[in-house]
Amino acid sequence: MQQQSAQLRWEQHTQRPLFGLALAFAVAYAVPIVRPDASRTVVDVCTAVEWVVWGAFAVDYVIRLVLAERRLVFVRTHWLDLGAVLLPVLQPMRLLRLVSTLLLVGQRARMASQIRLTTYVAGAVVGLLMFGSLAVLSVERDSPDGNIKTLGDAVWWSFTTMTTVGYGDHAPTTGLGRMLAVGLMLSGIALLGVVTANIAAWFIARFEKDDVEERRQTEAIRELTEEVRALRGELAALKGTPVE
Repeated sequence: MQQQSAQLRWEQHTQRPLFGLALAFAVAYAVPIVRPDASRTVVDVCTAVEWVVWGAFAVDYVIRLVLAERRLVFVRTHWLDLGAVLLPVLQPMRLLRLVSTLLLVGQRARMASQIRLTTYVAGAVVGLLMFGSLAVLSVERDSPDGNIKTLGDAVWWSFTTMTTVGYGDHAPTTGLGRMLAVGLMLSGIALLGVVTANIAAWFIARFEKDDVEERRQTEAIRELTEEVRALRGELAALKGTPVE
C-alpha cells in the first residue's frame, strides 16, 4: 500500500508538469510545419524540445513502473503507455512521436477525476483538429498532386473530415494522408457518438430526477391524506359521531 500510495502521489504531482511539457511538444512540432522557411537553428531547437519532452515521458513511465506494487499488472494495465514510449524507438518519425505523446497525455488526463466528460471531449476535438491539420500539411504540402498547401487549407480539411461533411475541395493524395483522413473520420464519428450518448444520459437523468420528485410529492400527499383522515376520526370520536 505504501508503494501504491507513492505511485499515486507521483502521478498527482506530475500531471500538470507533464501537461505543460505536452503543450511545449505540440508547439515544437507545429513550428517547423507552419513555418517551413524557419532557420536550421529553429528546427534543431524544436527537434531537441521534442526529444527532451519525450524523454520526460519515458522517465515518468519508468518511475511509475518502479513505484508500482505489482509491476507485471502495471505493464498489462498500462499497455498504451508502454506502446507510446516504445513507438519512437522502433520508428523514429516526428509524426509517430506526436501520436504517442497525445496518447500519453490522454491516458494521464483520464486519471484526473475532476476532468468531466464534456471537457475531455472538447479537448479531444481540439487535439484532433490540431493533430490532423499539422499532420496532413506536413505530408501533403510537398506532394506534386496535393492541394493542401497552407495551414488554412489543412484546418478547413480537418473540420470537414471530422464532421464527415467532405466537400471535396481539399483532399489528401498521398497514402499517409489518406490514412490520416480515415483516422479523423473514425474519430469524428466516435466523438459524435460520445456527445450524443452524453446528451441522452443527461436527459434520462433529468427525467429520472423529475420522476423521483413526482413520486416523493405523491407519497407526501398520501401521507398527508392519511393524517387528515386520522384527525377527522379522532375529532369524530371526541364528538361521539360516526366517522364518514
